[in-house]
Amino acid sequence: MAGSSFGRHFRITNWGESHGPAIGTVVDGCPPRLELAAADIQRELDRRRPGQSALTTPRAEPDQVQILSGVFRGRTTGTPISLLIPSTNVISQDYAEIAHAYRPGHADFTYQAKYGIRDPFGGGRSSARVTAGIVAAGAIAQKLLREQAGITVTSYVKRLGPILAETDPETVHREMVERSPVRCPDPASAERMMALIRETAARQDSVGGIVECIIRNVPPGLGDPIFDKLDADLAKAMLAINASKGFELGSGFACATMTGSQHNDPFELRDGRVATRTNHAGGILGGISTGMPIVFRVAFKPTASIGRPQHTLTEDGQPTVLQTKGRHDPSVLPRAVPVVDAMAALVILDHFLALTGFAGRPPPPATQA
Repeated sequence: MAGSSFGRHFRITNWGESHGPAIGTVVDGCPPRLELAAADIQRELDRRRPGQSALTTPRAEPDQVQILSGVFRGRTTGTPISLLIPSTNVISQDYAEIAHAYRPGHADFTYQAKYGIRDPFGGGRSSARVTAGIVAAGAIAQKLLREQAGITVTSYVKRLGPILAETDPETVHREMVERSPVRCPDPASAERMMALIRETAARQDSVGGIVECIIRNVPPGLGDPIFDKLDADLAKAMLAINASKGFELGSGFACATMTGSQHNDPFELRDGRVATRTNHAGGILGGISTGMPIVFRVAFKPTASIGRPQHTLTEDGQPTVLQTKGRHDPSVLPRAVPVVDAMAALVILDHFLALTGFAGRPPPPATQA
């Protein structure tokens, strides 16, 4: 299927379906000699996996990753890394009713229109389950960025429905995010968000929201004009995530209400380095990183699968009422956070390797006499 690969220098190919025997990713372009074990990847997968709290789908998938290639004696070899995640908790009969009807808000109709065939079980290829492969690859990218360049990626739930967290991204760190099952670093807002998710689930409905991300210690110079801008690649990456509907960088759409004198970020020297006093640009100017933190937000729609009856059509055009069964998240937001982390890291690493080559690759050992 076209569209299953992403990246140029650090390239991933994602494969699998929701109710297939396994899903996974092939990573090509990873520099050699990086210490890598399954546990390094599993930590991120555990943040994304279903059934992790009462706020998520009860589908209990351990998502245990297996490294099939590209690692020898605990270090990457520079060859493709194949990652396999078996599926162990599949209940396809929950989807028997939708096998011949289009679920509102899902890709059932569009996949049928494009390919003339679709996998109805769990959404098949269009399922958010395929993001497990993205998170697995992103875990490798985050490890490389952190260890080779000191670059860190931190995402969190900024908004859930009408509840907006009172947070400054400059002050948020991963430990704060992980203290709450909803992954909001503002404790008061997190409590309200969790209550809203429980109330919404009780009504057999769902709720959307916004994930905010800050990427720290990005050097200036990442990104290429005109069509390979860093912000354009970030936007593509974020809008490739299931259920995402919007992307904004820095001041985002709020810039439309500002004047140039309000929005421009004045330059100054800070610790001998060029910086800006404010960061309305979100760390990117002209598609190239400025060296300031990169800050962006991603809007996610309410989960399309809800228990309420909905009007739709069958494949032969007959009206019907569909009541979705199965195990679904009342909000994708808590589990979307590690997916945003992963996609952001994949983009930043791809551009970092374009600028620097193999990041931090040590020289080959000296020849023995």
